[in-house]
Amino acid sequence: MKDKTLTGLLALFLGTLGVHRFYLGQTKLGVLYLILLFTGISAILGLIDAVLFLTMDQEKFDDKYNNNEYFDRPPRRRTSPQQRRNSHPKYIDHRKQSRDPRRNAPVVRKKNPYKLSGIQKYKDYDFEGAIADFKKALAVDGKDIAVHFNLACAYSITEQADKALYHLDSAVKNGFVDFDKIKEHDALAYLRIQDEFEAFEKNGFCLDEPQAPVQATAPEANEDLSISTDLLEQIKKLGELREKGFLTEEEFSAQKKRLLR
Repeated sequence: MKDKTLTGLLALFLGTLGVHRFYLGQTKLGVLYLILLFTGISAILGLIDAVLFLTMDQEKFDDKYNNNEYFDRPPRRRTSPQQRRNSHPKYIDHRKQSRDPRRNAPVVRKKNPYKLSGIQKYKDYDFEGAIADFKKALAVDGKDIAVHFNLACAYSITEQADKALYHLDSAVKNGFVDFDKIKEHDALAYLRIQDEFEAFEKNGFCLDEPQAPVQATAPEANEDLSISTDLLEQIKKLGELREKGFLTEEEFSAQKKRLLR
């Protein structure tokens, strides 16, 4: 995948030799810069290219130079002028269309709403609500690595070690490889002090035998969720003061917002 900033720097410092064009795979343009080397034109062109690349919008750069490597959209297929004319609405051959209109409808990928709501509830310290939504998210996509990892964090915070281990194991089996995060993440602090975690770590962060959560469900977002342990304690103490009547609901909400800033 070509880097926009690197391309601009190559154009700025080595643009006279056309190095940035070779980097982008534009061999013919690179050779042209070399031919113009002794005329001074290639130096001017390199400077212009440097300004253009460094100020170019990232999406525009990716569309033009990373078309086959940009993961957020499928690569565009090259079409001939005749194919483009035939694809225009004026030239549609209705005889070739499927009789079933559903087969011609565009495929629309929907975001998992339960994953998004679970993340928001997690950030609002509603861990039980986050767990419920993450479970629903896994019913939509049981192999979502981020959801499994986030569930492990939520279960660890709520001191449910067996379920936390189960979902960490599921995240790893589905491709999670950032093991340093497991060893350092604040939300997994409770899990790491459990006796069974040492064996879990030695086994490559996998369970020796598959273990189901206590409440069996269907196979239950790269979004990382981290919360300071000290912050959790302060929120918990505020909740206790509210329960004892020392804080009103409005005062509790105001103090909570102040801590979250």
